[in-house]
Amino acid sequence: MNWPTGAELIGRFARPAEIPQTVGLACPYFSGRRISGSVDGAHRRNKDLGNSSASTCMQTAFPSMIGPSALGVAAISVYEPQRSLDNAWFAESLPQKFVKHTGTRARRISDRSEVDLAYGAVRRLQREWGVDLRQCAAIVYVSPSHIPLAVARRLAHPDLVRREQLFCSARRLARRLGIPACPVYGMNWFCSGYSKALEVVRRIVVPMLGLGREQFVLVTVASRISRITDYECASTGALFGDLASATLIARCDSPVYPVHFEIHDAFACRRPAPGAYFDFELRDNVLFPDASAGRTRVGSRIVFRLDGLNIADIAPRAMASALESCLRSRGLPSTDLQFVVPHQAGSAIVRLAAMKFEQLGVRASVINDVTSQIGNVSSCSIPFALRHSWHTLHGWIACPTAAVGAPGKAEVSQGCILLRSTPWHQRAARAS
Repeated sequence: MNWPTGAELIGRFARPAEIPQTVGLACPYFSGRRISGSVDGAHRRNKDLGNSSASTCMQTAFPSMIGPSALGVAAISVYEPQRSLDNAWFAESLPQKFVKHTGTRARRISDRSEVDLAYGAVRRLQREWGVDLRQCAAIVYVSPSHIPLAVARRLAHPDLVRREQLFCSARRLARRLGIPACPVYGMNWFCSGYSKALEVVRRIVVPMLGLGREQFVLVTVASRISRITDYECASTGALFGDLASATLIARCDSPVYPVHFEIHDAFACRRPAPGAYFDFELRDNVLFPDASAGRTRVGSRIVFRLDGLNIADIAPRAMASALESCLRSRGLPSTDLQFVVPHQAGSAIVRLAAMKFEQLGVRASVINDVTSQIGNVSSCSIPFALRHSWHTLHGWIACPTAAVGAPGKAEVSQGCILLRSTPWHQRAARAS
């Protein structure tokens, strides 16, 4: 097969002016060179698109990469760090109605790196599902806790900048898994990362690299937001937890990895917002929970700032908008949905989002209150909720999400995944 050159690929990856976030690719077929590009040319940017689908948009951005094979989710495994930090640790700094609004009573904390967490999730995937990594065609490594390079360059030492490179982390993961020649992508779309990763798999990875019937693509999500959290911030210190997930994406005709949920759509995009609700800052003497659930101080650390009230106001509407766009692009009546598995941003946000879904005519069961012991785990929350509800889910399933946009910018992101259970899944669910 004649593989395209790096220059040819970059030429296909949308227009440079529309690249707010890059995706790095390393592949042995490109002589070890790194290639960066954006899929933003394929996004549903606003309602002016009318009935245009993601596929229609992709034909503009990726004219030679259209027509991915039918793909689906064959397996998901989750890795939870051992340490648990309950709400009592925060004492009086915890808002009075925190549990009512978020549903969170504890969260996982890890001292290990994102690569370590992703490695743990993949090893669990191997144990639980009998996965042979020699059949892995590509790895998409997602991490919402990697500090964006522009922020790291502005606030940190050059050594830290190198450690924050998603591309390098993805390559380290492949080496640790014993598949160093495997093509890898690295990306961070914060809480919308899982939706964006599945879009990249369907629209770039599989059409570009190809996927045999016995092969699969591995999507790992590693969230270690504890390392960028200001634990003295009353509004955000207790929100997030650490977690990792591994999802196996296979062809729907795979004889080795039967698909449980066929992927009918997946996208994430950015939309303008009234203000910039998210950024990073360099803080000194930062409070952090130590290994014995005590308190310690870190000399200097980059932490995130989040306007939680405005995000909580926007998120339900953004998820509903993404869901509506997804259903419209596929011509699927809202009444056909059996389940909605939204980003688990907090029980109150999901309840408000469910009200917005009802206004669209959705009468599906909405998965909520499944993260009380792990907190908001960002882009891990949808794969976690899917795995948690695995044997319950059937029929059409929508997974909308909403998240912050790029740091310091007046924008938010939103996305959605549309799944449909397969006959194989239905048989397996009955057998369980």
